[in-house]
Amino acid sequence: MDALILSCGTGGGHDAAGRAVKEELEKRGHHVTMLDPYTLISDHLAEGIGGLYIRLVQKLPKVFGLVYMAGELYRRLPFRSPVYFANKKSAEALERYLAEHPVDVIVMPHLYPAEIITYLKRHGKACPYSVFIATDYTCIPFTEETECDYYVIPHRDSLEEFERRGISKEKLLPFGIPVGCAITDAAKISKQEAKLRLGLDPEYAYYLLAGGSVGAGGLLPLADGLDSCIRKRKQAKLVIICGNNEKQYTRLKNRFKDRAVVLQRTDQMALYLRAAELFLTKPGGLSSTEAAVMGVPLIMTGGIPGCETKNRRFFWKRNMCFRLRSRMQLRMQVSHLHHDYAKKKMLFAQAAGINPRAREEICDFLEGLTREGISQ
Repeated sequence: MDALILSCGTGGGHDAAGRAVKEELEKRGHHVTMLDPYTLISDHLAEGIGGLYIRLVQKLPKVFGLVYMAGELYRRLPFRSPVYFANKKSAEALERYLAEHPVDVIVMPHLYPAEIITYLKRHGKACPYSVFIATDYTCIPFTEETECDYYVIPHRDSLEEFERRGISKEKLLPFGIPVGCAITDAAKISKQEAKLRLGLDPEYAYYLLAGGSVGAGGLLPLADGLDSCIRKRKQAKLVIICGNNEKQYTRLKNRFKDRAVVLQRTDQMALYLRAAELFLTKPGGLSSTEAAVMGVPLIMTGGIPGCETKNRRFFWKRNMCFRLRSRMQLRMQVSHLHHDYAKKKMLFAQAAGINPRAREEICDFLEGLTREGISQ
């Protein structure tokens, strides 16, 4: 099989889901190319789109929420969205690419490439099989106007929402959000082993705090709050992962010094999750799924208004996380998760609610789909 994975740099979850599928397909001997479709026009355009999203989320998250809300309102109108029309040049560039590099299937863990494929189809262009992967626990605005062959959705409980938005049930595949091999491999080792591999003291309990790949703001008060919760414990320490936010990283590094492990970015997130007593984070679809697959007690902050607040609601309603609303509540929640019953109840809900084999099931389906296409 020749597969093309199209993703964009607006948040790390889309790329992470794409990489998870890529590594599984390559492990099975298939040829896979992964790229940002906007690089087919220019690297500058691709960087600009990703950079604009990061700046908006870091500095003006409420504005992003308003944009998301506008999308929710616009989707009620009987017109194609501006996102669809904005992708004309990208569609033409992708058509040229596919003419030179034919593939059997295109996998898209991002809305924008799905809009590009839709533009090509609506203009009578031949396309290989197209499979969209939703990376949030909701049907985000304009998904319903795309014309992919199949849609991988995060949960069986999401079927009704996607159908209500107008996507045919026959196209919906409730496999879940795919996580990488590093996550499933790390879930098999002990906490002690994970700590040793990271160079952490195996006698300490570590509490993980992260702001997502874009480094969304607000980590400092959360770090202060979590630090005050564990300060009385003699062998406990914070691990803070700041993401793509240098200013926040510098402030946290100066504030906590040796009281915390402060990182800007890491390629060892799976091991840090395995080593953690609990994970305090914004509710990104991919990071929340990784935590649940790993079996880590999870406290979710408010997150970026829009899809992330819906992710949090999805997890909270199914007892897979606590949702944080105040610093006083944080102390109570951390204390609660120190009790075996509350911790086991949450971990049981995570194990029952999240499919750890989504990556494999997606790739099983892709293999069957392309085999069928080749035989025809």
